[in-house]
Amino acid sequence: MFEMLFLGTSASAPSVHRGLPAHIVLHREYRFMIDCGEGTQRQILRSGIGFKRLDRILITHGHLDHILGLGGLVSTFGRWEAVPRMEIWGGRWALERIRALLFGVVLRGARPEMAIEFREIGPGVLIEDERFQLSAFPVHHRGPGCFGFCFQEKPRRPFLADKAEALGVPAGPERRELVRGRSITLGDGRVIRPEDVLGVEIPGTKLVHVGDCARTDNLRSVAAGADALVIEATYLEYESELARQFGHLTAGRAAQLAADAGVRQLILTHLSRRYREKDVLAEATAIFPNTVIARDLDMYQIRKPG
Repeated sequence: MFEMLFLGTSASAPSVHRGLPAHIVLHREYRFMIDCGEGTQRQILRSGIGFKRLDRILITHGHLDHILGLGGLVSTFGRWEAVPRMEIWGGRWALERIRALLFGVVLRGARPEMAIEFREIGPGVLIEDERFQLSAFPVHHRGPGCFGFCFQEKPRRPFLADKAEALGVPAGPERRELVRGRSITLGDGRVIRPEDVLGVEIPGTKLVHVGDCARTDNLRSVAAGADALVIEATYLEYESELARQFGHLTAGRAAQLAADAGVRQLILTHLSRRYREKDVLAEATAIFPNTVIARDLDMYQIRKPG
C-alpha cells in the first residue's frame, strides 16, 4: 500500500484554494516528496505530517513553480528542524537550477547547516529493496531532463502455513528462508523447496506519478496496470492548442491515457485557475469514469482491491 498526500495542486501560480505543486508518497519507512513549490512549508504544517524524514525529494523538472519552495525548506531544515541531510534527485538541468537557487540566492556562499546531496537521475531503477522499487522514466515537457516516477511493490507469494505444517517445517528461520526463495534441508534429509509452501504470486501495488507533460504515447507502457495514475490536467480540450503550445495535457488526454493503459484510478492535479473543477472532472470522467481531482491536503490510500 502507498499513501499519497497532496500539499499543492495548482498549475503555474497559486490560487485561493490551491498551492503550488508538492506531493508526498509514503510507503513503510519511506517518505518521498515530489517537487517543492513555493509555500510547501506551510502546507506541511497544515497537513500535520511534520518535517521528520522528509529528506528525499524527487524533482519532476526544473521549472520554478516546482522548485522555489526548496529555498525556504533548506533554510528551515538547517536552522530549526535539525534535519542532518537532504537528498535532491532530478535531471541535470533541474539540479543546475536548484544549485543556483540554493547556493547563489539562499545561502550566497555560506556553508549550509545541513548536508545537501544532489543525485542526477536517468531512466531506470533509483531505489530498491526486497519488497519495493522506485524507478524514473522520461517525460516530454518544455526543457530537458523531465521525469516521472513509478512506485511499485514487488510481487509476493503468500506463505501457506498449513502446507508447511504438513511437511514438518518448524517455525523459525527455516520458514524465513523459504519465504526468501531458498530451499532448506530438514533434519531427516528431506529438501523442501519454496514452491512447496508458497502460494500463487500476488502482484504488488503500483503508483505512477507524472508531472508536467506534453505527450502520452510514450507513457502507456509505464502506466500499464497501475492502481493509481497521478497526472496533470492543466487545460480543457477546447484549448488543446494552448496545451500543445505550452507542453501540457488536457483533462481529456490524461483520461485517455488512463483508459489506454488500463489503470484502476486516475487522480488529476496541476489544475489551472482558468477552469471550474467540475468542468475538468466532467471532461475526464466522460472518457475514464474512475477519475478524481486532488485538492490541497487530500490524502489517498492506494492499494490492490480486495
